[in-house]
Amino acid sequence: MQHSGLLRTKTDKIPTLETVRNYQKARLYIELADKYLESLGYTEHGFRHCNIVSKTAYKILSQLSFDQKEAELAAVAGFLHDIGNMVGRNQHHRTGALLAKEILEELGFDLRDIGKVMAAIIIHDEDEGVTPDPVAAALLIADKSDVHRSRVRSTSMIKEDIHDRVNYAATESELTVEPEKKLITLSLVIDTKISQVIEYFEIFLSRMTACRKAAKALGCEFQLYINDSRMA
Repeated sequence: MQHSGLLRTKTDKIPTLETVRNYQKARLYIELADKYLESLGYTEHGFRHCNIVSKTAYKILSQLSFDQKEAELAAVAGFLHDIGNMVGRNQHHRTGALLAKEILEELGFDLRDIGKVMAAIIIHDEDEGVTPDPVAAALLIADKSDVHRSRVRSTSMIKEDIHDRVNYAATESELTVEPEKKLITLSLVIDTKISQVIEYFEIFLSRMTACRKAAKALGCEFQLYINDSRMA
């Protein structure tokens, strides 16, 4: 029985990450989402963040020798994961999944692949608590590991806002994958004159717990190092 008509829309050409990255609607949604968060005083969630998350999600699955298609879908999910912010921060992961569906259908993605991307975007909010497949797990880890001072829009808010302060204090951030050890490690260098390590845990503990669960779904252990000291 043939199911191709149910699994692919509009075109037989196989779309890629670059197809999404160059699609005007996707880029506009990211711009609008970041502009809205800027008006609320949030850290950067624009092209810098989306591209880093996309690249990191791809790296995680690629270096762990997952299927190339899975790695590509993780990269697509990483690029689109925050577009739901364009219509409000609350439930942005669910709204983003629906907006991503719209974009990917227009570009001719396979419907099963669209479903994987949608699930990953929903799961990147760690409150969901589960990671159903490698695409979702890679996106969650990639998103939560983007901690760096380049995300801070203005240093004027550092004293008042703990999120800006913690991100600004992070002068170096690196996620490494060691396939032979089944280990994923986030290493941060934090300037403790700007923010104490305890402040990092105050806002990121739940995120690191989610990363450990996601790493387990990939058959790996997740570790966090701050200033060369293991924290988790």
